[in-house]
Amino acid sequence: MARSPNMPNRENVSLADLEVAMKASPRQRGYVRMSAIRVLCLGFSHDQSAQMHNVSKRTITRWVNCFNDQGVDGLIDRPRAGRPKKISPEKSAEYRDLIQHPEKVNQTHWTGKKFHGYVSKELDNEIGYRTVLRWLHEEGFRLKVPRSWPNGQDEAKRKAFIELLKTFLTDPDTDVWFLDQTGVEGDPRPRRRWALRGEKITVPYQGTHIRMSVTGMVCPRIGEFYALMFSHTDTQIFQIFLDHVNQDIQPQRKRNILICDNASWHKSASLKWGNFERVFLPPYSPDLNPIEKLWLIMKAEWFSDFVAKDTDQLIDRLCQALNWVVDRKTGNKKTCTIRTEL
Repeated sequence: MARSPNMPNRENVSLADLEVAMKASPRQRGYVRMSAIRVLCLGFSHDQSAQMHNVSKRTITRWVNCFNDQGVDGLIDRPRAGRPKKISPEKSAEYRDLIQHPEKVNQTHWTGKKFHGYVSKELDNEIGYRTVLRWLHEEGFRLKVPRSWPNGQDEAKRKAFIELLKTFLTDPDTDVWFLDQTGVEGDPRPRRRWALRGEKITVPYQGTHIRMSVTGMVCPRIGEFYALMFSHTDTQIFQIFLDHVNQDIQPQRKRNILICDNASWHKSASLKWGNFERVFLPPYSPDLNPIEKLWLIMKAEWFSDFVAKDTDQLIDRLCQALNWVVDRKTGNKKTCTIRTEL
């Protein structure tokens, strides 16, 4: 039986980026090759793509192999003769500054197409799109999706918190604990993973929107972790958590600081904190709470491909995950390394 032709690796580029690269292709041959790959990504066969673009099926397979090995760059037609223009060190320094500071020329961000257009039109530099892409990779630039970042941070309060944290950390009679709540869903978000080329991978979807809340705290110095599961979180539930903490944890030092965010249930005057002294994080500063990284690791390890059919299944899985975090004290110390700089 004949071997089926290879299919494009969809992880190399999204359809939207492929369409942008098609429009920015400096030569017709590159445009045709990208169009053939796009047609395959849309579900057409190699035979249909070959007929649409007036080439052989063997040529389509060769283009797919180039795309899978090198991405879009493998489809861009190389000049037939002569040596491609290079970017001089002087220009390279200028371009690097522009990439890192697009606001200098009234831009918010750059794509390969936008930057090539700016260099060609505004700076009168006749340079190929492929050369620009190659230079970007050589200089260490990569296309990245920016993280959402809170806009209400107060830098003065953040610096003051860091200085206060330093005094706690240098005091031999003080331990610092970090507290946070997180939600765990029965239908977790699918994660990228390795798979054979052309293989379609799926993750089951239950669609029941099962969810549990976890309140936890960690001491980065010793890696000790403590957490309880709840159906929801409010002041009464949080007091139950504090009561259990004070019963189950025997502090190793005289003073124990419990750092938490500014959730309303953390600020109730009726709360009884027991052996712990509360300190609040600066507003909109989850990056200063190292337990956030611990939640990410736990969810990646235990909930990437797990789908709960009911609440009991989710609770059982969550118990295993939390016990796993409790037992990895050495790993917790590394994961929750405290930042003392901004």
